[in-house]
Amino acid sequence: MISRMSLRTCASAIALSAIAMAMSGCQKSPEPTTVGQKVDAAIDKTKDVAADVRTEARTALSDAQTRLNQDGPKVEQRAKAAATLTAKVIDDAAITAQVSAGLARDPDLSAIKIDVDTKDGAVILRGPAPSADARERAGQLARGVLGVVSVDNQLVVKTG
Repeated sequence: MISRMSLRTCASAIALSAIAMAMSGCQKSPEPTTVGQKVDAAIDKTKDVAADVRTEARTALSDAQTRLNQDGPKVEQRAKAAATLTAKVIDDAAITAQVSAGLARDPDLSAIKIDVDTKDGAVILRGPAPSADARERAGQLARGVLGVVSVDNQLVVKTG
């Protein structure tokens, strides 16, 4: 008959053996040991990362193309509107400058302060005029400038 102490020792030995066997089955696969194996593993990992990056880049490009298709016409429309507005402002400034220069060349109007304002090609003349004829000439001069669509002659003839 086997003593109780021997039975416990035997059971403990069997349990330890079972644990050791189980743990040996759980070990990770061994790392490459040769330089060639390490290089091959690095190449494989690089290929995997490159494939992931390629997939992400394709997705980003597709998203960008979708946004461009959706927002492109809006951006183009806004750019055209801004260009049109800029052209109008430049045209209005050029009209104002040309009308002012023409008034400065007129001997009766050159010494008098006349305000010239232009918006969308519509010219407004404000200030004094030495005579009714000079007031009329100022209006005609403004109408003769390229780009003027209308003239609001608010010049006031000086009396006495």
